[in-house]
Amino acid sequence: MSSQQHTGRMLVFAGSYAEAGDNSVYVYEFNETSGSLELLDSAAGLKNPTFLNVDASNRKLYAISEVTAPSGKKAGEAVAFNILPSGSIEILNRRNTTEGPTCHIQRDANDRYLVVVSYHEGMAGLQAITEDGLIGQVLDVEQHEGSSVNPERQDRPHPHSAFFSPDNRFLLIPDLGLDRIFTYSIVEESQTLRLEGVTETNPGSGPRHLAFHPSGSYAYVIHEMDSTITAFAYSAENGSLTPVHTISTLPADFAGENSTAEIAVSEDGKYVYGSNRGHDSIAVYAVDVSTGKLSLVQHVSTEGEHPRHFALTPGGGYLLCANRDTNNIAVFKINSDSGRLQYTGNDVHLSKPVCVKPVYM
Repeated sequence: MSSQQHTGRMLVFAGSYAEAGDNSVYVYEFNETSGSLELLDSAAGLKNPTFLNVDASNRKLYAISEVTAPSGKKAGEAVAFNILPSGSIEILNRRNTTEGPTCHIQRDANDRYLVVVSYHEGMAGLQAITEDGLIGQVLDVEQHEGSSVNPERQDRPHPHSAFFSPDNRFLLIPDLGLDRIFTYSIVEESQTLRLEGVTETNPGSGPRHLAFHPSGSYAYVIHEMDSTITAFAYSAENGSLTPVHTISTLPADFAGENSTAEIAVSEDGKYVYGSNRGHDSIAVYAVDVSTGKLSLVQHVSTEGEHPRHFALTPGGGYLLCANRDTNNIAVFKINSDSGRLQYTGNDVHLSKPVCVKPVYM
């Protein structure tokens, strides 16, 4: 597929919880001077497109969605959109993915594969991307097995996300239900997933999402159930993870109920950000680049409730936070010298936002 250079215009794509008849995928233009968001387009026809992936160079947007299988059970679907020069989006095609509904979608660096994971059915699916950027056929499905220590939330596998390594050789899948991170590779000859190794996390931690340090030397995993982040040393040779240390996402005096959601690393590798749901905050950490260890910089209110997802804008000037339960995306300015966040006063309102993806187009 041909690549195109961006023009400096930043678009923000948002996914949400919604019924198929309601608008569920939104496109905004982001003003980097004022920190404001302007709605350009929205699309209906998808049920719960709770995670998105944007291929900016080829002007494609990929979303997950829910469908009903012939058996009557929920199943997964992937939907491809074309992104028009105006910022409008149009559906190109849609195809079923896994037998269970999905919660995450990822694309490899060569734009050949999509990977989806099904939290409820404990599986990861490998899907082709056609040469013209459409959703292709299901190539492989890997079923996780087992349980962990929490009988209510870890009685079976719950893979929550999938991330390709910086060199695109490995695929890492945190499984909340098993307290494990699975490392796969893609076998090109057979177009299948091959298990390369498994990393155990602390019992009852519930690993959810992962972010690589730009050096490629470290990976940071946020754990939903015990509100911690673990720094791992990452081996590019075999895709393995070695724990360095674990740090809480919460203030020491917080005593309420909490879970975590998203994690991100700044482009310069100096800071890590993680979201708390319950405390409703972003925790900011400084990175010791010689060891990968984190030290707390700040907790800041997300200016809303249940921050399920957030993203750093390209260039690192802002953080956009999707607050599901208060129906808003809040905009924060990032201090590049300290990593600290300051609310700009800008936000936009939309129904149950749970994914936000800013890109240059």
